[in-house]
Amino acid sequence: MPPWKSPLEGYENAEPLPTTLNPDGKSLCNPPAAKSIAYDEFPKPIISSNNGFDFHVYYTLTSESETKYARELHERVRREFPELRIYRFWDRAVGPHPTAMFEVNTFTPHQTGAFFSWLTVNRGPCSVLVHPNTDDAYRDHTELMSWMGRPWPLNVEPLRKH
Repeated sequence: MPPWKSPLEGYENAEPLPTTLNPDGKSLCNPPAAKSIAYDEFPKPIISSNNGFDFHVYYTLTSESETKYARELHERVRREFPELRIYRFWDRAVGPHPTAMFEVNTFTPHQTGAFFSWLTVNRGPCSVLVHPNTDDAYRDHTELMSWMGRPWPLNVEPLRKH
């Protein structure tokens, strides 16, 4: 049995989807349906009681221009997104993170989407590790994470459950 359950679980007896195209000639017509609950609640196993997602904004400490940009980005995030949890600006590697960084936490799907899209166009030379928070920090940082920019190798061994 594969380790992943089917993403179609719960839709086993659903009507087949149409194959007709929208007027753009490329995208598929979808039948009307209720709005996904994922717009308002994080899907399981994400635990939203503390925060749903962490954004770790990495910069190269030995690059003066990148460090300057990261400091300015940190300030801008604090000014534009004061409702998010924004941690201090680290000038060294912390935890499993291999370089200097700062962290931002989001608490709702709306915040996560808004911050993700904003950071996509404003991150400049910085790389960003984005990961959910479940009850498995190792999996959060290795399987469920996403990167914006260049990925950095993490020190994930201490995150393993023994």
